[in-house]
Amino acid sequence: MKADLAQLNAFLAVARARGFRDAARASGTSASTLSEAVRRLEGQLGVRLLHRTTRSVTPTEAGQRLIERLAPALDEVEAALDVLNVFRDRPTGTLRLNVPVSGARLVLPAVLPGFLAAYPDIQVEIVAEDGFVDLVASGCDAGIRYDERLEQDMIAVPIGPRTQRFATAAAPAYLDRHGRPGHPRDLLRHACLRGRFASGALTGPWEFERGDELVRIEPQGPVIASVAGAADLLVDLAIAGSGILHLFEAWLRPALDSGLLEPVLPEWWQSFSGPFLYYPGRRLVPPPLRAFIDFTRG
Repeated sequence: MKADLAQLNAFLAVARARGFRDAARASGTSASTLSEAVRRLEGQLGVRLLHRTTRSVTPTEAGQRLIERLAPALDEVEAALDVLNVFRDRPTGTLRLNVPVSGARLVLPAVLPGFLAAYPDIQVEIVAEDGFVDLVASGCDAGIRYDERLEQDMIAVPIGPRTQRFATAAAPAYLDRHGRPGHPRDLLRHACLRGRFASGALTGPWEFERGDELVRIEPQGPVIASVAGAADLLVDLAIAGSGILHLFEAWLRPALDSGLLEPVLPEWWQSFSGPFLYYPGRRLVPPPLRAFIDFTRG
Protein backbone atom coordinates (compact mmCIF):
# COMPACT_ATOMS: atom_id res chain seq x y z
CA MET A 1 0.00 0.00 0.00
CA LYS A 2 1.40 3.39 -1.02
CA ALA A 3 1.02 6.49 1.13
CA ASP A 4 1.86 10.07 0.27
CA LEU A 5 5.04 11.24 2.00
CA ALA A 6 3.49 14.63 2.76
CA GLN A 7 0.56 12.90 4.48
CA LEU A 8 2.91 10.80 6.59
CA ASN A 9 4.87 13.90 7.59
CA ALA A 10 1.64 15.68 8.46
CA PHE A 11 0.49 12.80 10.67
CA LEU A 12 3.85 12.64 12.45
CA ALA A 13 3.88 16.42 13.02
CA VAL A 14 0.40 16.36 14.56
CA ALA A 15 1.18 13.32 16.71
CA ARG A 16 4.38 14.91 18.05
CA ALA A 17 2.70 18.26 18.75
CA ARG A 18 -0.43 16.60 20.20
CA GLY A 19 -2.57 19.04 18.29
CA PHE A 20 -3.26 20.44 14.83
CA ARG A 21 -2.71 24.09 15.77
CA ASP A 22 0.64 23.51 17.46
CA ALA A 23 1.75 21.30 14.58
CA ALA A 24 0.71 23.99 12.11
CA ARG A 25 2.76 26.62 13.94
CA ALA A 26 5.79 24.34 14.05
CA SER A 27 5.56 23.30 10.40
CA GLY A 28 4.58 26.64 8.91
CA THR A 29 1.34 25.37 7.37
CA SER A 30 -2.33 25.60 8.29
CA ALA A 31 -4.21 23.40 10.71
CA SER A 32 -6.86 22.69 8.06
CA THR A 33 -4.20 21.47 5.62
CA LEU A 34 -2.79 19.09 8.23
CA SER A 35 -6.25 17.89 9.18
CA GLU A 36 -7.12 17.12 5.58
CA ALA A 37 -3.81 15.30 5.03
CA VAL A 38 -4.35 13.11 8.10
CA ARG A 39 -7.95 12.44 7.10
CA ARG A 40 -6.85 11.28 3.66
CA LEU A 41 -4.11 9.10 5.15
CA GLU A 42 -6.58 7.43 7.50
CA GLY A 43 -8.93 6.87 4.56
CA GLN A 44 -6.19 5.26 2.48
CA LEU A 45 -5.02 3.02 5.31
CA GLY A 46 -8.50 2.16 6.51
CA VAL A 47 -7.68 2.71 10.19
CA ARG A 48 -8.04 5.59 12.63
CA LEU A 49 -4.63 6.96 13.61
CA LEU A 50 -5.56 9.78 15.99
CA HIS A 51 -8.06 10.26 18.80
CA ARG A 52 -9.44 13.80 18.39
CA THR A 53 -11.23 15.73 21.13
CA THR A 54 -11.83 19.44 21.60
CA ARG A 55 -8.92 19.52 24.08
CA SER A 56 -6.31 17.12 22.79
CA VAL A 57 -5.10 14.87 20.00
CA THR A 58 -3.49 11.53 20.88
CA PRO A 59 -2.42 8.53 18.79
CA THR A 60 -4.59 5.45 18.68
CA GLU A 61 -2.92 2.09 19.20
CA ALA A 62 -2.54 1.80 15.42
CA GLY A 63 -1.22 5.35 15.25
CA GLN A 64 1.37 4.66 17.94
CA ARG A 65 2.56 1.56 16.11
CA LEU A 66 2.94 3.63 12.94
CA ILE A 67 4.87 6.37 14.78
CA GLU A 68 7.33 3.82 16.16
CA ARG A 69 8.20 2.62 12.67
CA LEU A 70 7.63 5.85 10.75
CA ALA A 71 9.67 8.36 12.77
CA PRO A 72 13.06 6.61 12.32
CA ALA A 73 12.30 5.98 8.63
CA LEU A 74 11.47 9.61 7.88
CA ASP A 75 14.52 10.74 9.86
CA GLU A 76 16.63 8.47 7.62
CA VAL A 77 15.08 10.03 4.51
CA GLU A 78 15.85 13.51 5.81
CA ALA A 79 19.39 12.50 6.71
CA ALA A 80 19.90 10.97 3.26
CA LEU A 81 18.78 14.21 1.60
CA ASP A 82 21.03 16.19 3.93
CA VAL A 83 24.02 14.28 2.56
CA LEU A 84 23.68 16.53 -0.50
CA ASN A 85 24.99 19.33 1.69
CA VAL A 86 28.53 18.09 1.03
CA PHE A 87 28.12 19.35 -2.53
CA ARG A 88 27.43 22.87 -1.29
CA ASP A 89 30.03 25.37 -0.11
CA ARG A 90 28.85 25.03 3.49
CA PRO A 91 26.26 22.95 5.40
CA THR A 92 22.66 24.09 5.50
CA GLY A 93 19.55 22.84 7.21
CA THR A 94 18.20 22.54 10.71
CA LEU A 95 19.92 21.19 13.82
CA ARG A 96 17.48 20.07 16.50
CA LEU A 97 18.89 19.76 20.03
CA ASN A 98 17.21 18.43 23.15
CA VAL A 99 18.95 19.75 26.26
CA PRO A 100 18.33 19.98 30.00
CA VAL A 101 17.49 23.41 31.35
CA SER A 102 20.94 23.57 32.94
CA GLY A 103 22.49 22.88 29.53
CA ALA A 104 20.52 25.71 27.94
CA ARG A 105 21.67 28.00 30.74
CA LEU A 106 25.27 26.91 31.32
CA VAL A 107 26.56 25.13 28.18
CA LEU A 108 24.99 26.48 25.01
CA PRO A 109 25.65 30.22 25.61
CA ALA A 110 29.38 29.49 25.36
CA VAL A 111 29.02 27.40 22.19
CA LEU A 112 26.15 28.65 20.03
CA PRO A 113 27.27 32.22 19.20
CA GLY A 114 30.50 31.02 17.61
CA PHE A 115 28.77 28.14 15.84
CA LEU A 116 26.04 30.37 14.39
CA ALA A 117 28.67 32.82 13.17
CA ALA A 118 30.66 30.01 11.53
CA TYR A 119 27.59 28.36 9.94
CA PRO A 120 25.06 31.09 9.10
CA ASP A 121 23.02 28.75 6.88
CA ILE A 122 22.21 26.36 9.74
CA GLN A 123 19.14 27.00 11.87
CA VAL A 124 19.24 25.64 15.44
CA GLU A 125 16.08 24.52 17.23
CA ILE A 126 16.40 23.90 20.96
CA VAL A 127 14.02 21.98 23.20
CA ALA A 128 14.88 22.47 26.88
CA GLU A 129 13.49 19.82 29.22
CA ASP A 130 14.86 17.67 32.01
CA GLY A 131 13.09 14.36 31.44
CA PHE A 132 14.39 11.29 29.63
CA VAL A 133 13.84 11.69 25.90
CA ASP A 134 13.78 9.30 22.94
CA LEU A 135 15.75 11.41 20.47
CA VAL A 136 14.47 9.62 17.38
CA ALA A 137 10.82 9.72 18.42
CA SER A 138 11.09 13.38 19.44
CA GLY A 139 12.53 14.38 16.07
CA CYS A 140 15.76 15.74 17.54
CA ASP A 141 19.18 15.16 15.99
CA ALA A 142 21.15 15.19 19.24
CA GLY A 143 20.87 15.95 22.92
CA ILE A 144 22.92 17.06 25.89
CA ARG A 145 22.83 14.96 29.04
CA TYR A 146 25.13 13.72 31.79
CA ASP A 147 26.73 10.29 31.60
CA GLU A 148 24.37 8.61 34.05
CA ARG A 149 21.46 9.47 31.73
CA LEU A 150 23.00 8.33 28.46
CA GLU A 151 21.60 5.30 26.67
CA GLN A 152 24.01 2.52 25.74
CA ASP A 153 23.44 2.72 21.98
CA MET A 154 24.32 6.42 21.76
CA ILE A 155 27.55 8.05 20.64
CA ALA A 156 28.64 10.65 23.19
CA VAL A 157 31.23 13.41 22.87
CA PRO A 158 32.19 15.89 25.61
CA ILE A 159 30.71 19.37 25.44
CA GLY A 160 31.09 22.27 27.85
CA PRO A 161 33.09 22.26 31.10
CA ARG A 162 34.53 18.85 31.94
CA THR A 163 34.13 19.35 35.68
CA GLN A 164 31.24 21.02 37.45
CA ARG A 165 30.17 21.43 41.07
CA PHE A 166 26.97 21.80 43.01
CA ALA A 167 27.09 24.81 45.31
CA THR A 168 25.10 25.53 48.44
CA ALA A 169 24.32 29.13 49.30
CA ALA A 170 22.05 31.47 51.18
CA ALA A 171 21.61 35.20 51.73
CA PRO A 172 23.90 36.62 54.44
CA ALA A 173 20.82 37.99 56.23
CA TYR A 174 19.28 34.49 56.39
CA LEU A 175 22.49 33.03 57.84
CA ASP A 176 22.74 35.88 60.35
CA ARG A 177 19.24 35.02 61.59
CA HIS A 178 19.43 31.23 61.54
CA GLY A 179 23.11 30.42 61.91
CA ARG A 180 25.75 29.07 59.55
CA PRO A 181 25.81 25.27 59.11
CA GLY A 182 29.07 23.61 60.09
CA HIS A 183 28.19 20.18 58.72
CA PRO A 184 25.79 19.03 55.96
CA ARG A 185 23.49 17.41 58.55
CA ASP A 186 22.94 20.87 60.06
CA LEU A 187 20.92 21.67 56.93
CA LEU A 188 18.16 19.43 58.27
CA ARG A 189 17.37 22.23 60.74
CA HIS A 190 17.16 24.88 58.02
CA ALA A 191 14.63 26.04 55.44
CA CYS A 192 15.84 24.55 52.16
CA LEU A 193 14.62 25.55 48.71
CA ARG A 194 14.08 22.45 46.61
CA GLY A 195 13.42 21.60 42.97
CA ARG A 196 11.25 19.02 41.26
CA PHE A 197 11.85 17.37 37.87
CA ALA A 198 9.16 17.09 35.22
CA SER A 199 8.84 13.41 36.17
CA GLY A 200 7.65 14.47 39.61
CA ALA A 201 10.82 13.37 41.42
CA LEU A 202 12.47 15.82 43.80
CA THR A 203 16.02 16.95 43.06
CA GLY A 204 17.43 15.06 45.96
CA PRO A 205 19.01 13.88 48.01
CA TRP A 206 21.53 16.70 48.35
CA GLU A 207 25.02 15.19 48.28
CA PHE A 208 28.17 16.54 49.95
CA GLU A 209 31.70 15.20 49.84
CA ARG A 210 34.88 15.98 51.79
CA GLY A 211 37.84 13.66 51.46
CA ASP A 212 36.52 10.12 51.81
CA GLU A 213 33.32 11.20 53.54
CA LEU A 214 30.10 11.30 51.51
CA VAL A 215 26.94 12.67 53.12
CA ARG A 216 23.45 12.56 51.64
CA ILE A 217 20.57 14.45 53.20
CA GLU A 218 16.87 14.82 52.41
CA PRO A 219 16.28 18.53 53.04
CA GLN A 220 12.98 20.09 54.01
CA GLY A 221 11.72 23.57 53.34
CA PRO A 222 8.93 25.96 52.45
CA VAL A 223 9.22 25.91 48.64
CA ILE A 224 9.42 23.27 45.91
CA ALA A 225 9.68 24.59 42.33
CA SER A 226 10.04 23.03 38.90
CA VAL A 227 13.68 23.00 37.85
CA ALA A 228 12.54 23.13 34.23
CA GLY A 229 10.97 26.56 34.56
CA ALA A 230 11.44 28.05 38.00
CA ALA A 231 15.10 27.58 38.96
CA ASP A 232 15.66 31.33 38.68
CA LEU A 233 12.77 31.83 41.09
CA LEU A 234 14.56 29.64 43.63
CA VAL A 235 17.68 31.79 43.23
CA ASP A 236 15.61 34.95 43.76
CA LEU A 237 14.02 33.44 46.88
CA ALA A 238 17.43 32.54 48.26
CA ILE A 239 18.65 36.09 47.64
CA ALA A 240 15.53 37.39 49.41
CA GLY A 241 16.43 35.33 52.48
CA SER A 242 13.78 32.60 52.21
CA GLY A 243 16.17 29.70 52.64
CA ILE A 244 19.24 27.74 51.53
CA LEU A 245 19.67 26.66 47.91
CA HIS A 246 21.68 23.80 46.34
CA LEU A 247 22.32 24.31 42.61
CA PHE A 248 25.00 24.34 39.92
CA GLU A 249 27.89 26.54 41.05
CA ALA A 250 28.00 28.26 37.63
CA TRP A 251 24.32 29.14 37.98
CA LEU A 252 24.91 30.73 41.40
CA ARG A 253 28.30 32.29 40.60
CA PRO A 254 27.01 35.81 39.71
CA ALA A 255 25.11 36.04 43.01
CA LEU A 256 28.07 34.62 44.94
CA ASP A 257 30.54 37.04 43.35
CA SER A 258 28.27 40.02 44.03
CA GLY A 259 27.75 39.04 47.67
CA LEU A 260 24.00 38.60 47.28
CA LEU A 261 24.53 34.97 48.27
CA GLU A 262 27.07 33.56 50.71
CA PRO A 263 28.69 30.14 50.23
CA VAL A 264 27.49 27.49 52.65
CA LEU A 265 29.80 24.54 53.40
CA PRO A 266 32.06 25.24 50.37
CA GLU A 267 34.58 22.65 51.55
CA TRP A 268 31.84 20.05 51.04
CA TRP A 269 30.78 21.03 47.52
CA GLN A 270 30.73 17.94 45.34
CA SER A 271 32.35 17.83 41.89
CA PHE A 272 31.03 15.75 38.99
CA SER A 273 31.87 15.19 35.33
CA GLY A 274 30.52 17.59 32.74
CA PRO A 275 27.85 16.95 30.09
CA PHE A 276 28.00 15.14 26.77
CA LEU A 277 26.53 15.76 23.35
CA TYR A 278 24.92 12.46 22.33
CA TYR A 279 23.27 11.15 19.18
CA PRO A 280 22.16 7.81 17.68
CA GLY A 281 25.00 5.75 16.28
CA ARG A 282 22.86 3.64 13.97
CA ARG A 283 22.01 6.26 11.35
CA LEU A 284 23.61 8.80 9.04
CA VAL A 285 24.85 11.92 10.78
CA PRO A 286 23.14 14.95 9.18
CA PRO A 287 25.62 17.62 7.99
CA PRO A 288 24.33 20.27 10.45
CA LEU A 289 24.99 17.88 13.33
CA ARG A 290 28.38 16.88 11.89
CA ALA A 291 29.32 20.56 11.68
CA PHE A 292 28.22 21.08 15.31
CA ILE A 293 30.19 18.05 16.52
CA ASP A 294 33.33 19.22 14.71
CA PHE A 295 32.88 22.75 16.05
CA THR A 296 32.52 21.64 19.68
CA ARG A 297 35.65 19.51 19.36
CA GLY A 298 37.42 22.63 18.13
